[in-house]
Parts: sequence; C-alpha cells; structure tokens
Amino acid sequence: GNVMIYNMKQLIKLLMAAFVLSLLPVVEMQGQANRVKPPTSNSTPAKPKPPKKPAKPTQPAKPTTPIRPSAPSVNTSPRADEVITVNGVSFKMIGVEGGTFTMGATSEQGSDVFIDEKPAHQVTVSTFSIGETEVTQELWQAVMGSNPSNFKGTRRPVEQVSWEDCQNFIRELNSLTGRRFRLPTEAEWEYAARGGRKANGHKYAGSSSIDNVAWYDSNSGSQTHDVATKRANELGLYDMSGNVWEWCQDWYSDYSSGSQTNPKGPSSGSIRVIRGGCWYYFAWDGRVSLRGVKTPSSRYYYLGLRLAY
Repeated sequence: GNVMIYNMKQLIKLLMAAFVLSLLPVVEMQGQANRVKPPTSNSTPAKPKPPKKPAKPTQPAKPTTPIRPSAPSVNTSPRADEVITVNGVSFKMIGVEGGTFTMGATSEQGSDVFIDEKPAHQVTVSTFSIGETEVTQELWQAVMGSNPSNFKGTRRPVEQVSWEDCQNFIRELNSLTGRRFRLPTEAEWEYAARGGRKANGHKYAGSSSIDNVAWYDSNSGSQTHDVATKRANELGLYDMSGNVWEWCQDWYSDYSSGSQTNPKGPSSGSIRVIRGGCWYYFAWDGRVSLRGVKTPSSRYYYLGLRLAY
C-alpha cells in the first residue's frame, strides 16, 4: 500500500513538471512582445504622429464699423491783406491763414497763469481776417460821427466803448461798406495774438519781453498811445498785448479739455470776454493766454475793440 501511494505522488510530480514546461514558450513570447526594439545605428526613428488639430472654431461676424459724422469743414486757405476806406479813413485787415493751435495755459506762460486758462486744449480755426490795429478814434468818428474816448488822439485807440456800443458801430460800418465785419471770437483772437501759423511761442504777442510789444502800467505814462508804435507780432498785428483791452464776441465760460473747431463760446451768459491787457494793467495781463471779462454794458477808458471778418 505504501509503495502504491509513493508511486502516485511521483506520478503527480512528473505531470506537474511536464505542465510547467509546456507553459515556458508562451511566457517567453509574451515577454518578447512587450519589449521595444532599440534602433540600430543606421536606422532613423519613426517620427511621432502630430496630434490632431482641434476643430477650427466658427469665426464670429466682424462688427460693422459705425458711421461717424464728418468733421466740420475748415477753410485754411491763405487770404490776402486788404485796405478798406470809409468816409476818407483807411484801415488794414490782415488775412490769417487757418490752422490748429494749443489754446490756454501753454508752457511759455509759466507760473503767471490763472485757473481759467486751464486746461490747455487743441483748437482749430478757419481762415479769417483781423484788424492790423485796434479801431482808432478817427475810424470810430468817421462811422459814428462822435468820439467817446477819454484820451483824445486820431491815431489812438477808441476807448470807453461797451460791447453793445461795438455792435452798433459794426452794424453801421457794415451798412457803409456792404461787408460783414464782427468782433473776433476768443479763439480767433488768441490764435492771431500767438502769431497763427507763424507763431514762435512767445509769452506776449510778438515777444517774450513785454516792453518790445506793449504799452502797460510800467511804461505807458498812465495813458493810451498811438496804435502801431510798438513792435508787431509774427502776423504783422500791433498792440495785441497792451494799450487797450479788446472785446471779443464770446460770452465767457470755463475751458474744457476736448479739441474744438471754430468755438464760439456759450449761447448765453452775463459777462463777455476781453483780451490783451492795457496801459493801466500789469505785465501779466498782456500775456496771449490771459482772459479778462466785463459786462456787455461796461465802458472804461482802457477798453476798446479790434475788427474781424
């Protein structure tokens, strides 16, 4: 019995060994299948395939460009100077070629600037004409038949005229000449005082030294003087600084920072703009950017006008 049991155990061992040996080729083959063959020195490795590109997204429709209103038309053509005679009295109008400039507290004005000269801003003006000098007493007399001035002299500037008086004078002058004279706008006045397209960046109208171009409190002898007795500015305009303040057409208002084309000021107000300084005021009042104001009915012996069209 023992012999039979031993023989049975031996038979089982032999069968199990034969079964294990029969599995070795399969394991070997699976092992070889899982190995990566190293490239030979003469073989080029296969390039990996690039990843697939993502689907191209649908392009949104381009927004329609909004239609913007066209800029106001600006005439910048040169204009010739012109001499006009009224009842035997001649005066000269200087053509000012239109252009763009910085209005207000520009750098050359330094620390003299006042708050209402700010902010400096870009302004474009069309071509216009402006008087070579202030309106003289002889011209006012020729048109109106009277002379309201305190300091008498045919070639001195007319003074003691209100803004309303100036409108009456201009209406009569236009009736006599068939022209369309007016007061300059504040922007036109400053553009011309600075020298227009010929501007050299002066603090005063034609110079950075006020004594060269203006009658003011320190050199005037407390009175007005004949027009065109100081140096002209770059455009050939006299007394844009000093002698008498000059009325502008505009109602007074604060500046804004945006660029403007041919600004005319607000449609209403209580005070009108005056410019240029005068024989009675300090040097800083003759600066090209300084702004003065008076009520339209004001009359002073330092307040006159200059024509434009």
